[in-house]
Amino acid sequence: MKRPIAFAVLAAATILPAAAQMTREQKLADFQQLAAVYAKNYAPYEWKRDALSFDLFRIGPWLERAARSKDDLEFYDVCIEYVASLNDAHDVFELPSGFYASLGFSVDLYDGQVVIDQITRTTLPLKDYPFAIGDELVSLDGKPVEEWIRANWKYSMSANDLSTRRTAAWFITYRPQVYIPRAHEIGESASVVIRRENGDEETYTIPWQKRGTPITVVGPVPSPKAAAFQKAARAGDSGLPGYLRPLAGLYNLRRTRVTDATLGIGARSPVFTVRPQGFTQRLGRSSSDTFYSGTFTAGGFRIGYLRIPDYDPPSQALALQQFDTEIAYFKENTDGLILDQMRNPGGNACYTQSLAARVIAEPFRGMGFEIRATAAWLWAFADSLALARQQKAEQWIIDMREARYKDVEMAYLENRGRTGPLALCGLSLEVEPAKDRSGRVAAYDKPLMVLVDEMSSSAADMFPALIQDHGRGSIAGVRTMGAGGSVAYYDATSYSEGIASVTISLMNRKWPTDFEGVPPAPYLENIGVKPDLDLDYMTRDNLKTGGKAFVDGLAAAMVDHIKARRALQ
Repeated sequence: MKRPIAFAVLAAATILPAAAQMTREQKLADFQQLAAVYAKNYAPYEWKRDALSFDLFRIGPWLERAARSKDDLEFYDVCIEYVASLNDAHDVFELPSGFYASLGFSVDLYDGQVVIDQITRTTLPLKDYPFAIGDELVSLDGKPVEEWIRANWKYSMSANDLSTRRTAAWFITYRPQVYIPRAHEIGESASVVIRRENGDEETYTIPWQKRGTPITVVGPVPSPKAAAFQKAARAGDSGLPGYLRPLAGLYNLRRTRVTDATLGIGARSPVFTVRPQGFTQRLGRSSSDTFYSGTFTAGGFRIGYLRIPDYDPPSQALALQQFDTEIAYFKENTDGLILDQMRNPGGNACYTQSLAARVIAEPFRGMGFEIRATAAWLWAFADSLALARQQKAEQWIIDMREARYKDVEMAYLENRGRTGPLALCGLSLEVEPAKDRSGRVAAYDKPLMVLVDEMSSSAADMFPALIQDHGRGSIAGVRTMGAGGSVAYYDATSYSEGIASVTISLMNRKWPTDFEGVPPAPYLENIGVKPDLDLDYMTRDNLKTGGKAFVDGLAAAMVDHIKARRALQ
């Protein structure tokens, strides 16, 4: 959902300034600890080294910068820049701070320009601030927006340049210290230049809305860490057999950095407010509805629409039940189906694969996960095997668990070993389509289109990849983010109390792809999923009209897709 601009005061504990800066020795110890966390656990190390020419093991220059840092906040910046050099949407160094500030309006990129897309009128009343949604932000405190985007780049790294650029634009008017160490170093107000729709430029003095207590120093003796900043991956009610649950930490495929400053991130309703002509809504009115769905007619065809807001619902069992009901209805009553997962921040790997099995009507190759074999994962796979034996699973299941354990053990015995692609959500990479109680295939088998964009991340990279790899449907929109692995959280620095999110696996798809100079590889990391059809919502016209042109283009594209699929039959 859109992050509200008028913020309530945080209830979470904040950390008060200490009396002095960290010592040089403490900074060096902390940075080496951070580097060790990644050296031990980061799965895509070789990929980043070979494809992006960044070697996280070469920390000599970083240690020098850490030692030379003038204060604790500059040290935090060094840590952030080191992690950002991975260009990984899952990997972020976070400060233990609850401070943030907002100007009462948000911006995003439309037609490549920084444009206002939400204004909180309780904070900025129209009579005093008459600018409008669709107007362009030109500068803030005398600095042009492009300079702000460059300055915010390292705080916004999101696997591809377009996703990063959008995040960097959000941080012009919204400053969270958890990501930006000097977010609090602002005045009481900002001088903002806005270009109106008629071309006139107007200057406003807008007060910053500040909440929380900022960190200014950490000090040589660390204070206790606030519980609000302890994070853990959520496995969800995956319904997995007990012998697979020791591996639950690998199922977390959700982007880590807060990105809900943009319209529609993880929202149940579609980002476009205009509906296709004749649209009849089914799901999305009740608070218990996981999805938004409906039908409409275009080109003589009846078309289904279902929005997947994320892949981490509060109840996977309820979500799957609702999805099954909708799929059964669409099978009987539509000629084609649009699945909208734009601005989907990801979620649970196994839930994602379960949804794919409900729209792919034949056996398919699921997503493989290459795992950085550590002692912790070796123990988890050993525990999985022991539980399978204890629970008297069928022998072929035990044999499969033993084979997976040996895969991890072999990699563990290598220097920085990584396994080949493993199945996390079943006993093999071969996935069967969903079936009803009588054993008949229940998956949707008519023409399918999946909507994606640059904010479709992690599990939302995985889902369209499964569809595309199987040739199941058309992918429409903008290339997905390219956040291609499982993510876990670590207490990464003892003295400065930083938290680091780390990519602990690497998703491995069926076919190699490439993008803009990145070597061909079977990975989603930094590559994402390239659409078959370009369809971009991010225009000023769509912002101003509720997405009318986008919806019209989507309906026309779906009609063409249905006709093309029928011509092949």
